[in-house]
Amino acid sequence: MIQELLTAAAAAGAVIVVYAGAAARVVKQYERGVVFRFGKLVAEVRQPGITMILPGVDRLHKVNMQIVTMPVPAQEGITRDNVTVRVDAVVYFKVVDAAEALVRVEDYKFAVSQMAQTSLRSIIGKSDLDDLLSNREKLNQGLELMLDSPAIGWGVQIDRVEIKDVSLPETMKRSMARQAEADRERRARLINADAELQASKKLAEAARQMADTPSALQLRLLQTVMAVAAEKNSTLVLPIPVELLRFLERGASETAQAQTQAQAQAQAQAEPQAEPPAEAQAPAEQAEIPAPPPPSAAYLAGRADAARAIADLTGPSVEPAAKEGEERS
Repeated sequence: MIQELLTAAAAAGAVIVVYAGAAARVVKQYERGVVFRFGKLVAEVRQPGITMILPGVDRLHKVNMQIVTMPVPAQEGITRDNVTVRVDAVVYFKVVDAAEALVRVEDYKFAVSQMAQTSLRSIIGKSDLDDLLSNREKLNQGLELMLDSPAIGWGVQIDRVEIKDVSLPETMKRSMARQAEADRERRARLINADAELQASKKLAEAARQMADTPSALQLRLLQTVMAVAAEKNSTLVLPIPVELLRFLERGASETAQAQTQAQAQAQAQAEPQAEPPAEAQAPAEQAEIPAPPPPSAAYLAGRADAARAIADLTGPSVEPAAKEGEERS
């Protein structure tokens, strides 16, 4: 009798153990359990830990509550400014209501993927190329709003949407590269022009200061020579100021004018002395001839008479020559 009771108790315990093993389920921390009893949703969502169901009656579905990272395949489209581009993105979402995610949509992951692709195509068609390249934050927010509106009804929350890459045609890349190069060159020229303007203003101010104090120019020249000599070169370059060249040029021109004026004055003074009569020049030329040996007394008397006759004709200008001739005779 006791043996039969023990056997029955052991059998009952075995049945309970088997039943408990069939009814017990383990829900992980990042999961939630949704129970369907005879195909009908049980309102209570099973929390993480050990939970019990009715074997053969209940069916437990575990839903992952972690954030899912879903890449969106690259979509090709035409922007609003008629440029063909390929854009791919990534969607971060999570399930916030496990029951809604199982009941409202057949496969919430596939649904989110398809919705992301269609929304991405729509964003491409509504945006310009510049917006796709430089204003991605605004496009990401627009994509998130487009996906979040229907996903809320599925028990899914869109956490974040990011555009990963924008592929452009090669011709467009070359055109953008030329545009960027031209813009950089324009900015460089403007900067150089601004620098030249500022430098010219400073140089003009320095020139006015040096004009007031000419010694400053010499000091600046010496400083330049010292700077060149500090390099220890075998050749010393000595710059000559332009003002010095202009000074030398003015001095040369003034010297040439003075010489011209002196020559003109000399010619003006020489012209009256170059026009005496031939009769006046002849005694002077004759006076310069060395005197012959002492002439005779008759020759001297005739010479004196001739001198007096010439003096009467030419005036007193020839008297010195006559006297000189007499003295020489």
